[in-house]
Amino acid sequence: MMRTATAGAAIAIAAVSATGVAWAQSLDSAIDRGVQRTAQAQSQQDQIDEVFEQTQERLREYQDVQKQIDNLEVYLAQLERQVANQDRELTSINTSIEKVTLIERQVTPLMLKMVDALDQFVELDVPFLLDERRGRVDKLRDLMDRANVTVAEKFRTVTGAYQTEMEYGRTIEAYRGVLPGETEREVDFLRFGRVALLYQTLDQTRVGMWNPVSGSWEQLPREYVGQVTQAIRIAREQAAPDLVRLPIKTAETAE
Repeated sequence: MMRTATAGAAIAIAAVSATGVAWAQSLDSAIDRGVQRTAQAQSQQDQIDEVFEQTQERLREYQDVQKQIDNLEVYLAQLERQVANQDRELTSINTSIEKVTLIERQVTPLMLKMVDALDQFVELDVPFLLDERRGRVDKLRDLMDRANVTVAEKFRTVTGAYQTEMEYGRTIEAYRGVLPGETEREVDFLRFGRVALLYQTLDQTRVGMWNPVSGSWEQLPREYVGQVTQAIRIAREQAAPDLVRLPIKTAETAE
């Protein structure tokens, strides 16, 4: 009986052992499959992560491109406004050019008349600084014939010459020049605006003045020598301003 029980126990143990081995093998197999599935899942997750990162990168690139497009649209809109303004300015400039051309056609004859009038004025005026003033008129005539000078510059020069002539009427001046006559001599001239033009010999012994009525030079009494000398010194800023007594002859006085 004991042997039979022992043998049965051995058989039972052997059966259990066989079952345990089979179960262990099955468990190992299940674990291997689980590990494989985990590895596959991890690989798939890595792929998903990679795809996600690529998607995010593409999204960022798209956003950057979209931002550039938005900026370009704003820039193009600004350019369109600038082009529109330039078109308006171009139209205005063309209109101005047409007006300038018209003005030039009108101003040029006027300037030529102004130069002629200035020439006549110098010849009929009190004969002071004649060489300088005649030379200025000659330069104006040469200027009017030059094609490389703008009409604006010509007009500015002509009006400048008129301004210079106007200044003569508000200033006093002493200068050295040649007194015309049968015997030309160097003298000191004294100009009081356009009211009086006098001269004094360099030895300060004789004085005279221009008579606008007769259109000639005439000698003054010696009593005016001191007055003319003092006036010349004042005009040259060699003496303080003071009152001087000088004869004044005008066409109105003669009448």
